[in-house]
Amino acid sequence: METMQATEKRPTLEDVWAILNENARQMKVNEEKTNREMRKLSKIVGGLGNSIGELIETLIAARLWEKFSDFPYQFKRAYRRVQVFDDATNKELTDIDIMLTDTEWVMAVEVKRDLVLKDVERHIKRMKLISEHPPAEAKNKKLLGAMAGGLVAPDARDLAYEAGLFLLELKGESVALIPPPQGFSPKIW
Repeated sequence: METMQATEKRPTLEDVWAILNENARQMKVNEEKTNREMRKLSKIVGGLGNSIGELIETLIAARLWEKFSDFPYQFKRAYRRVQVFDDATNKELTDIDIMLTDTEWVMAVEVKRDLVLKDVERHIKRMKLISEHPPAEAKNKKLLGAMAGGLVAPDARDLAYEAGLFLLELKGESVALIPPPQGFSPKIW
């Protein structure tokens, strides 16, 4: 009578290597499948973020010129996604989310879902580029800057006013010009 141990076949070294190789192959297949799924998910989430940003930009752009009726600007036109080029190289330098114009003034408005300090710092640099390389709609006009956001961080608000930028914030379904502090003077770039 044979014992249970005697009937079991012990795996050979070749059997062990075959099992390990099969496991490694399966792990690679699973890793590739996981990576594909993660890329798909990343595109979906990224697209959602872009959609929210575009929605906020659309909400803010609607009748934006009316927000400045208490100032000496007569904005009648609004342009979206205006590209700014270096005329010498024809290279795109930056873009303007919303640009308001009248016959004398132009305002470059940067829109962010959550407006934070680094956004203001970037817009200050952008305003310098726009003043040095104005798009056709802004040539020979006085350039102003503004920032708008769904939420505006207090330190971003402080820096924006210090730099002479107007601020707007999404309030429910409308946009409100945040009243500038006493002594605020908009910068003409």
